[in-house]
Amino acid sequence: MGARLNQVMAADETRSLRVGISACLLGERVRYDGGHKRDAFLTEVLAKHVEWVPVCPEVELGLGVPRPPMRLERGRGATPRLVVEATGEDLTARMRAYAAWRVRGIASLELDGYVLKSKSPSCGLARVPVHGSDDDAEAVGRGLFADALAEALPLIPLEDERRLARASVRAHFVDRLLGAARWRAFVKRRRARAGDLVAFHTAHKYALLAHSPEHYETLGRLVAAAGRRRLANVIAEYAATFSAAYAVPATRGRHVNALEHMAGFFARALSDDQRAELTMAIADYARGATPLADPLALIRAHVHRLGVAYLAEQVYLRSLPPTLLAPAGSQD
Repeated sequence: MGARLNQVMAADETRSLRVGISACLLGERVRYDGGHKRDAFLTEVLAKHVEWVPVCPEVELGLGVPRPPMRLERGRGATPRLVVEATGEDLTARMRAYAAWRVRGIASLELDGYVLKSKSPSCGLARVPVHGSDDDAEAVGRGLFADALAEALPLIPLEDERRLARASVRAHFVDRLLGAARWRAFVKRRRARAGDLVAFHTAHKYALLAHSPEHYETLGRLVAAAGRRRLANVIAEYAATFSAAYAVPATRGRHVNALEHMAGFFARALSDDQRAELTMAIADYARGATPLADPLALIRAHVHRLGVAYLAEQVYLRSLPPTLLAPAGSQD
């Protein structure tokens, strides 16, 4: 019963995701040249599983479509300026004021993550060219809106469409979105008790171990102290550490460790052939011959058949829709 419920919950989890996005990535013609940067993975695959919250900071700032191109230029100190390329008009103060106001509204929407347009002087998350006095790009920085977003919402995962073209980054981002959504659901509960936090932490044991054993140990100490400290403070610390744990990409080695520990729960209840099959499935994944889904499916089947309640509640065993892990399509 537990394993079947987890599979249902895995499908339901993605339906509740709420994700901010640079509007041009959805095909909206809001670019400076009147065009768009529609992304196939985001619009054809991930869109089936999330509620998008599109934002174009440059249009919302009132700059119009089309509009003169802008860029980041080196300012005084470490802070870049946002200027119009042709005229040198400085839009930094306007964009920063707008961004501070806009992200306050976005924070109230309880987003689980955000996808930004790469290299944009407003939305670029990283490696946005910063130009010097000689007109050459001599450094890299972060777009002004993206900077405000990252500062105001440090606990939600942020990515750009260029990095999401990589399957490993996509899988990690979706994993982080689901973790953020589960935490959002947890904190929305009324009158959460220490026992509720213990149950949440317990259900995430193997998922956290696959990401970061160090963070898992820290979280365990926080949970253990929940009955002796003000719970609101413990929950705030747990939120930050939980987000940091999920920000660490899971590795094949840590996945193997998690799989082997789970298998140890019921190995004695298996026949020799079943035990050998499971051992081989984990070994095949460890050497890169098969995907993680293969040993997970086998463990999930044994957990369901044997009624291993503790493992049935592990979010680690919830399966993602295969389309979310498939290679990215072409971009328009």
